[in-house]
Amino acid sequence: MSNKFSKFIKYISQKNSELLNKANLTEHTFMIIIALIIGTLAGFSAILIRALIELITDISYTGHGSILQNISDSPWYLILFVPALGGLIVGPIIYFFAPEAKGHGVPEVMQAIFLKGGKIRPRVALIKAFASAVSIGTGGSVGREGPIVQIGSSLGSTIGQFFHVPTKRMKTLVGCGAAAGIAAAFNAPIAGALFALEIILMDFAVAQFSPIVIASVMATVVSRAFEGDFAAFKVPRYELVNPQELIFYLVLGVLAGVVSYLFIKVLYSFEDWFDEQTKIPEYLRPVIGGLGVGLIGIFAPEVMGVGYDTINFALNGNIIWYFAFILIFVKIFATAITLGSGGSGGIFAPSLFMGATLGAAFGVVVHQLFPAITATPGAYALVAMGGLVAGTTRAPITAIIIVFELTNDYHIILPLMITTIISTIISSYFTRESIYTLKLVRRGIHLKDGSEVNVMKSIFVRDVYDTQFTAIHPDDKFNTVVRKVVQSHGQEFPVLKDNNEIIGTISVDTIKDFLFENDELQEVLIAADVFEPKYETVSVDDNCQTALEKMRKYNWESIPVTETPDSKSVIGVLHIKDIQDAYHKAIERLDLAESFASSIKKSDDGDELHFMEGYSILQIHVPKSFVGKSIKELNVRARFGVDILSVKTNGKKSSQIKAIPSPDYIFKEGDFLILAGEVKNINKVKILD
Repeated sequence: MSNKFSKFIKYISQKNSELLNKANLTEHTFMIIIALIIGTLAGFSAILIRALIELITDISYTGHGSILQNISDSPWYLILFVPALGGLIVGPIIYFFAPEAKGHGVPEVMQAIFLKGGKIRPRVALIKAFASAVSIGTGGSVGREGPIVQIGSSLGSTIGQFFHVPTKRMKTLVGCGAAAGIAAAFNAPIAGALFALEIILMDFAVAQFSPIVIASVMATVVSRAFEGDFAAFKVPRYELVNPQELIFYLVLGVLAGVVSYLFIKVLYSFEDWFDEQTKIPEYLRPVIGGLGVGLIGIFAPEVMGVGYDTINFALNGNIIWYFAFILIFVKIFATAITLGSGGSGGIFAPSLFMGATLGAAFGVVVHQLFPAITATPGAYALVAMGGLVAGTTRAPITAIIIVFELTNDYHIILPLMITTIISTIISSYFTRESIYTLKLVRRGIHLKDGSEVNVMKSIFVRDVYDTQFTAIHPDDKFNTVVRKVVQSHGQEFPVLKDNNEIIGTISVDTIKDFLFENDELQEVLIAADVFEPKYETVSVDDNCQTALEKMRKYNWESIPVTETPDSKSVIGVLHIKDIQDAYHKAIERLDLAESFASSIKKSDDGDELHFMEGYSILQIHVPKSFVGKSIKELNVRARFGVDILSVKTNGKKSSQIKAIPSPDYIFKEGDFLILAGEVKNINKVKILD
């Protein structure tokens, strides 16, 4: 049945592609139309998830007012056990159907963009919507913005996969979905677009920015059409009473940065505890988290759910300052136990909650001490909301624009900029990663190092090192050393014994100190007197990223190469220029391959695409001699002169590893290879079996 359904979907998508070709749409027009569709769907999704949260809350608790009032009016046993029941529902659904829906969602979207070409499974949108609505509606201390972002991104990815768009365009469509989600959640179209660029895509130089803006605007239009031109919060009128007040906003930025770091630290500490210390099955852990939140909620129901009611209290000065201060830490604990145990929901609303309560408490104190030069506590609560968002997400521009769009008051910009920037700096001082990227780093994915790291890891030393190099013998006289250095183009030179065993290095900077010695001393000196005994080497099986890291350690421009990691016998030298050249060639190949990706992905075994004289991209069955061996072991590039652009597992068109397959991937029978290179070299691989 599933096979027939897959064939049906493939048939529909192919017919759809033919229809688009007949319509003679330009690529830009096509992207705009798709952006409108994504924005519309994301807008409706935001409306539905809000309605679903309210419905589940009404079913779960006995009150008949706001969410907070419903929970507060319920008997203690409901407050204690309903979140646990929610965890019992959410845990198995996420574990068995869509593990990507676990947690706050945004890191999964970022991982899909940077490592999976923007591909997100279609089921994620549905599972995330239901799981998050249950988590929040039963009292979990999480937000709805993160889920809306993941749902929107999943919709964008699903539509992109349906139309077989290339990887670059797929990423743009995922960004459209994320932007639309934030725009619909906050009624803030500009902030939505900036959120997609600053956090999701991590790139303000996106080639196609207009689709992201259009999707964001469209989601806002849909949201306003059904729910009115609402404000997410009841924001008080802002006023900067005195320029001296900016000093207090600077202090507030410092406090916001500290609280941001504390939130990140506690959240992942709880996640570690649940992963490493508990013996409970993963799909039952949310029950424990629900019990913890319920226990907290008996004494502080304000921290349950999205917390918007409490945020409004803080903004309008309807909360006691010391209680607001206590709620900061209670909210951190409640959110950490909800997400750490495996619940589903976002961290955006909790960050706003902590910011509002921090600002309210701080504002009361400074206003009582300096009433003549300070605004009301609500102003500080509003600004601190931006500070917490900036400190946790490391997206100060998005934080500034969200708060600005909430107020539509230009006067708030200056204190808001001061607080958000200082918060970002302070939080970054304690930890390099944001609350989103840290989750990926813990999985071994370093997005902040840039996409070039993944490319560098795919280039091996054996493919780029130089076997012709200048070596210095320990017995070489100083004048001989100088002559070799002058006649060579390098900066660092290995000092080798007769058997080519390395004992150290000599650099241009090393010999400079001796150039002005008298002639007699220069005749006496030998290389053994001036070389540095410190050295690093790389083996031919290392990748260029490893080589670069070792070269940076000593600020070198080249590094000796050995046959094996344990060997000291130098067989060549790797220059940084050679790495750069290989990197640029790899990027050019990837860009070229992406231009033809949609055509190749729809092709069958043996279909060939010629993109320049003598070169082609071809999909073939994996040769039998490759089965059971890794890409690294086969050394395909060096042996055959071709590049493996992607690997499709088990012959399934929808199951693709990534544009740059892992060197450790072991080929299996039934795999497909997409090769690029000269036709004559590709033919060598084709005739292996």
